Amino acid sequence: MNEATLAAGTAGEKGVAPRPLGFWMCTALVIGNTIGMGIFLQPASLAPFGHNALIAWAITIFGTVLLALIFAHLARRMAQADGPYEYIRATQGDGVAFLAMWCYWVSCWVTNAALAVGVVGYLVAVVPALGSIPPVLVAVGLIWLFVIVNLLGVRTGGGVQIVTTIVKLVPMVVIIALGIWTLVADPGAYTQNLPTTPVTMPSVLAASAIVLYAMLGIESAAVPAGQVRDPERTIPRATLAGTLITALVYVGVTVIALFIVPQATLSASSAPFVEVLNRLSNAGGGRWLALFIVVSGLGCLNGWTMLVGELTRTLAARGFVPEPLERCNRYGAPAAALIVTGLMASVLALMNYSKSLVDGFTFLTIVITAANLPLYLCCALALIVLWRRAPGTVSSAVLWLGLGGAFYTVFVFFGVGMKPLILALLLSACGLPFYAWWRTRGRAAATTRSAAPAVGIDR
Repeated sequence: MNEATLAAGTAGEKGVAPRPLGFWMCTALVIGNTIGMGIFLQPASLAPFGHNALIAWAITIFGTVLLALIFAHLARRMAQADGPYEYIRATQGDGVAFLAMWCYWVSCWVTNAALAVGVVGYLVAVVPALGSIPPVLVAVGLIWLFVIVNLLGVRTGGGVQIVTTIVKLVPMVVIIALGIWTLVADPGAYTQNLPTTPVTMPSVLAASAIVLYAMLGIESAAVPAGQVRDPERTIPRATLAGTLITALVYVGVTVIALFIVPQATLSASSAPFVEVLNRLSNAGGGRWLALFIVVSGLGCLNGWTMLVGELTRTLAARGFVPEPLERCNRYGAPAAALIVTGLMASVLALMNYSKSLVDGFTFLTIVITAANLPLYLCCALALIVLWRRAPGTVSSAVLWLGLGGAFYTVFVFFGVGMKPLILALLLSACGLPFYAWWRTRGRAAATTRSAAPAVGIDR
């Protein structure tokens, strides 16, 4: 998510009638918003799990399809709602909706830390001189580079979004094409480096948590439901198609990496796509591929920096966080929001100073997954609540869909691991004082309004 969605919302606010989104545009929205930097380091993150990673992908495809259908169904039944926050608020109350949105906000600025860490390995492959600088400092420098860019009011336009999405796909298309060619020309290449890790349930659970990170954003087609042509048919079809296409691309890349590169080598690589390409073609060719990945990753980091600033400003406008975070500088940028979220992302990146790039990236992605799970779980429960409120008019299939999504989310919770889960819970718990402050402020405002003269001005 969600540069395209944000742009669509801005157009609507300016009074420009947006063009209805058709099936292909919605499908592209899902694919473009789901494919980020994660897949470019994920082969190394998954390498220690061996065949467990492929089982995890099968489970994740099934689970994310369930979640995609849940978002599609909620968007269809609650077409006037303001996205996932309203789905949850209308079915489970203000408190649950606030905490789910807070967790989602946490996942957004943690994403900036993960993206910066993920880019560094490929950036060093392109500019080897950077290898003399501690990687975490390079990552923090990238975070603040794009905070500064966005403070100056620079916005990623629709054309840049399309270009960076194409750039993202180039490395994966190259890897898959070369992988298929190698399979035809030299099938034995896929049996020389078979993973040796045994298949176990704990390993499948842990790999599932890592894999889900790459699929975050499957809800993208459901968000702009009011601007979709024939939403009752388009959203479910586009969501399902986009989810499956993205998953198949990811699985293809993962399979090729796991079977072409020795498990120990892949696990230790800070730029796994470079390692894979160097083995599929002439050594050194991976450096050019790394350049594409760096451009893609930096564009993604810029977009998410902008997004988390805008999301923070929106939360401040709703009264969920202190009002100063809503203020803009003379360039129209949410300065305080960008600086605060940049600081938090930097602290989280520095907390992983002692880890390797792959270990640090893997840890951050699991934290992000853990922070996203409350939103997914609450949306699954929202579907169950809708069925309970009108059991005679809502199909029982809706109930089973909600139960399936809830079960899958709980399954991933078990795979997150204790340390990332505790950190995600602590970050989420930080929202409780803000919720109490918001509730107290709301009651005070209501009391003031009720005590004010009828002729007074209600601000």
